[in-house]
Amino acid sequence: MSDDHDDSPIAAQVREFEAVLEARGLVDASELDRALEAFTHRATPANGFRVVARAWVDAEFRARLLDDANSTLPEVGLSMGGGLQPQVLHVVENTADVHNVVVCTLCSCYPIALLGPSPTWYKSTAYRSKVVSHPREVLEQFGLTLPDDTEIRVWDANAESRYMVLPRRPSGTDDLTEAELAERVTRNGLIGTAAV
Repeated sequence: MSDDHDDSPIAAQVREFEAVLEARGLVDASELDRALEAFTHRATPANGFRVVARAWVDAEFRARLLDDANSTLPEVGLSMGGGLQPQVLHVVENTADVHNVVVCTLCSCYPIALLGPSPTWYKSTAYRSKVVSHPREVLEQFGLTLPDDTEIRVWDANAESRYMVLPRRPSGTDDLTEAELAERVTRNGLIGTAAV
């Protein structure tokens, strides 16, 4: 059984559900732990970095990713599968005129497989409430000051839908390889609280 010590109502429901499955012999606790460990071992921000770098160097991949991320991820050996329910990944692109930022106002829904475990601040009530009402202020607290005429779009993740930001490619990187570009990407850039 998961030894997560989260005290949220959802975490309590998950623990109860795991206990029922174990009691009925439908799942073995050690198998469940192994599966969760294997998943979290593969869940790293480096996955998202690779996706972004590919989108920066391959315009056709980028177009497919923005149109249907779930169908496009297998091209780089990734997927949004593995959970109890299907999750749709939406990739939203930063441009010269629009900056995107992601939040989950209900809890902390987040594409773990692509970004690794979520940062503590992403789960905080302060971030979850304030980024919706005062996104420019929140971004400035992260050190990101955008021009006044830049539109800021806030995307609210939920149990069915996850979001990842496709940051703007940094200028002066035309000569970098895809692997070198991946090293420039940050997790905060994929959430939208930083530029890359």
